[in-house]
Amino acid sequence: MPDPAPDATPGATPDLALKQALRRFRSVRSGRPDGGDPGRLADWCDALGDAPAELSVRLVFASDREQAAAEAARARARAVVVRAVGRRSVRRENRWRPAAPVDEAARMRHANHRTVTVDLTHGDEYFGALGPFEVESPWWSSVDEVVAGATRLAGVPVLVLRLIGGEGEETGSGGRVRYHAEALERPEGLDPRPPAGDTAARIGPAERRAAWATPDGLRQALAWAEAELARIGRPRSGPARQIRTWNLSGLFRIPTATGVDVWLKTTTPAFNAAEGEVVALLGGVDPTLVPTVLAADRDGGRVLLDHVPGEDCWGPEPETVADLVPRLVAAQAALADGRAAAAGLRDRTPRALLAQLEARLDRLPEETDLTPAELAALRALLDELPGRVIELTACGLPETVLHGDFHPGNWRAEDGDPATVIDFADACFGHPALDGLRPRDFVSPEAWQHHVRVWTEAWLRHAPGSDPARALELAEPFHHLAYALRYQEFLDHIEPSERPYHEGDPAGELRRLPAVRAVV
Repeated sequence: MPDPAPDATPGATPDLALKQALRRFRSVRSGRPDGGDPGRLADWCDALGDAPAELSVRLVFASDREQAAAEAARARARAVVVRAVGRRSVRRENRWRPAAPVDEAARMRHANHRTVTVDLTHGDEYFGALGPFEVESPWWSSVDEVVAGATRLAGVPVLVLRLIGGEGEETGSGGRVRYHAEALERPEGLDPRPPAGDTAARIGPAERRAAWATPDGLRQALAWAEAELARIGRPRSGPARQIRTWNLSGLFRIPTATGVDVWLKTTTPAFNAAEGEVVALLGGVDPTLVPTVLAADRDGGRVLLDHVPGEDCWGPEPETVADLVPRLVAAQAALADGRAAAAGLRDRTPRALLAQLEARLDRLPEETDLTPAELAALRALLDELPGRVIELTACGLPETVLHGDFHPGNWRAEDGDPATVIDFADACFGHPALDGLRPRDFVSPEAWQHHVRVWTEAWLRHAPGSDPARALELAEPFHHLAYALRYQEFLDHIEPSERPYHEGDPAGELRRLPAVRAVV
């Protein structure tokens, strides 16, 4: 394989060279066959790490764990992410939360791994704790390395059921983490034993546990995927690879006999959209906008999706924004003919948001740490918002289907092909400005201004005489209310051990309301 360094254009500026190298790194990270030699790629990453900070680009090399050469490179590569300079974010499952600026490189050097312990069971038997052992990815919900380590120590295939404890400077990242995992075969090299201390309670049953976080539910999901793949003529050709698991979803990558992988995603129907149906709705207008659904089980919260080649669009190029945003707007405008309203999606229209928050208002002192002054400011704001609803309606944009989390990490693109939108679990019915506002926290100020121009021009084409720019301004408080309510939905439906992922998020979103922020 060629050396990645010569891929940089001769005479290119450092910024351009870094961007070109970034594309190369992403190519290897996503497991595509056109990447450079992993060992030399890591050396190239080390060299780039000394580039001036003002270039605003950092590189990550996270190799495919199935490639032996990549394993060696992974140990040398820095855990770095691409984002706007001066913005600190905490990664959750495709959700990033902005906070105060910090030294990004120092933070990532500190939080570039986890120390993991795994409590292992097989059926009703407990086989003790495996570890502790180190994994490089800091993100608690990312479990592919955890699975690999536990499988090696147990001597049989293992899959993670759920998080049962974590301690780190930042919730969801780094530190010491404990999981409950299930051996898919009885580990003959280990002796069963009674769980000691509070372990029995930690691995025992709990209310509101996700189906895929139980041994039976996990096996049922994988069996359903295998049966569906056989039914459509794409039988599984190897073991499913568990990529992520947490209270919002489980994600598996499954190889098939066609040579093209598929993805099994599991969610809880009680508080998530039926992704297969949302994809079908949008795909009926623009099939290139969404992934291909191979099978869906609405009641079971399961969907099988064809692999979308390319890379997630953190730090999207202007061309990607100019391609994707107008296509989403076009689909949303087309579906405002009544199809979106009839799709049975959660109601996140401005009036519904006000009613939903008002219904929770008396519970906020118990559910959040909002101060009396903040609660008073929120109540005063709710008295003012009905007038803003009228103004927002007068802007002339139709209520329609929303993605619900339309940030660039939920876009995938490959050079030369239209970008695709993924992850529709948060889909709802509401005002399109909520989707329009979502990318703002994930891009630089300059990129945000470009996004606003593209979005407003697209809506002007589909709703002549409307005022989309004013709609973005007026929708600001409803944007924060929508996410505060969404985060509270998570907390209402998940088991106690998983609450650290989202604890404080509803209050944090409400504090971003200007009226509430003014009293902090």
